[in-house]
Amino acid sequence: MTEYAVEIDGLVKTFGDNRAVDGVTLRVPKGTIYGILGPNGAGKTTTINILATLMKSDGGSAKVFGHDVLKEAHIVRKMIGVTGQYASVDESLSATENLVIFGMLRGLKRKQAAERAAELLEEFGLTEAANRPLHKFSGGMRRRLDIAAGLIVIPDLMFLDEPTTGLDPRTRAQMWNTIRALAAKGTTVMLTTQYLDEADNLASRIAVIDHGRVIAEGTPDELKSSVGSSTLVLDMGSSDQSAMAQEIIFDVLGVRSKITDAGRIVTPIAKMDAVADLLIGFREAGLEVQAISIQKPTLDEVFLTITGKTAEDEAGVEA
Repeated sequence: MTEYAVEIDGLVKTFGDNRAVDGVTLRVPKGTIYGILGPNGAGKTTTINILATLMKSDGGSAKVFGHDVLKEAHIVRKMIGVTGQYASVDESLSATENLVIFGMLRGLKRKQAAERAAELLEEFGLTEAANRPLHKFSGGMRRRLDIAAGLIVIPDLMFLDEPTTGLDPRTRAQMWNTIRALAAKGTTVMLTTQYLDEADNLASRIAVIDHGRVIAEGTPDELKSSVGSSTLVLDMGSSDQSAMAQEIIFDVLGVRSKITDAGRIVTPIAKMDAVADLLIGFREAGLEVQAISIQKPTLDEVFLTITGKTAEDEAGVEA
């Protein structure tokens, strides 16, 4: 039988008339990296905050390693680490001082905390900046220190809310390696992310949440297969023709398409014979296709198809 780190059943959280979390049900297997995707206000961060005992739910239940997050919050807190969207480090202290304080708050003796701090500073490439004032840290350095603080005592379950937002590509890749290494050591990782490639590369399972509800769940490959076996890419030559083509695509295929930054139309497609119907529709409308190709679907197409929005629409906005 599969053992679960997180079990959520019918979780509800309301803010006035807004049901931020509306009956979420999830199972997160132990020792895995589990990703949560969703558009603006979907309820991702609220769900994480409830699981991390930072917020109380209004209905349903949530357990971490079998412990109820409401009734046994004191036990849950000893088993988890949390890194939110915004740095929790103290600007008036150095990196070492921050980590030592976090360690002592987690029950370590000062000497133990100092030793662990040195290990983490080395692991996150911050040793040379260990005693530097934090106002001289770059955004990437601050983010690494924040995650290091969450690992001062290696948790059984780590919550990472947008862990790589604002990082440069090199630092982001380093962070991916850190997350993989954490899972390899047995820690379950539950992360929210606005980057589809991040979820695709890291997560063994993904839940897509919209309007407080889970609308899709599975492995990255299962989610991609759910929107069709392939993706149709069209170059119509002009924005006017592309707009008309999108209307025809919706009429013929019944799916939404998007226009990339390069001006190409991207559409999930389940059956290849539908391409012929689509081309006939273009011809009848007097549209000329400049180029056409078939590609394997990506998580971007999944996100677009089941939420009606592209990931780019959601970038940089807290959910």
